[in-house]
Amino acid sequence: MEIYLEKAFDLRKSGNHKESNELLIKLAEEFPHNASINYQCAWSFDLLGEESKAVPFYEKAIKLGLSLTELEGALLGLGSTYRTLGEYEKSKSIFLKGIELFPDNRAIQAFYSMTLYNLNEHSKAMELLLKCLIDTTTDDELLKYKRAINFYSNKLDEIWN
Repeated sequence: MEIYLEKAFDLRKSGNHKESNELLIKLAEEFPHNASINYQCAWSFDLLGEESKAVPFYEKAIKLGLSLTELEGALLGLGSTYRTLGEYEKSKSIFLKGIELFPDNRAIQAFYSMTLYNLNEHSKAMELLLKCLIDTTTDDELLKYKRAINFYSNKLDEIWN
């Protein structure tokens, strides 16, 4: 199993996503209760732009139990996949779980902000993105205005007289 998994990773790294996916599907059929293989198979479908095929593999991987590192990636992948399929409430639920478990993961927060946008929660989406931006930037021009950006991030609809 490990040899085939490594081969699937090598194929993915070299851009052979279809071949990697085919190998991972076979592994998932042979080892249906292996959470990691299910996660990798889901990821491989995402790389091919076949999001709807990725969902059951993400869901199964999470249910079976993943390492924390893989769980972090699976929650981001599933949340993002639900969003691209228009399943915004499911996406929101997954991202909230991801943020609860991995509060410092800015990628999860950024993808969550896209879901908030799709749910017409524009103010919350902008607040989250602005905080991600200002907390992670090394841009000196932005950092000059860190206090102001933080202050205004949740007050975007206020009018100041």
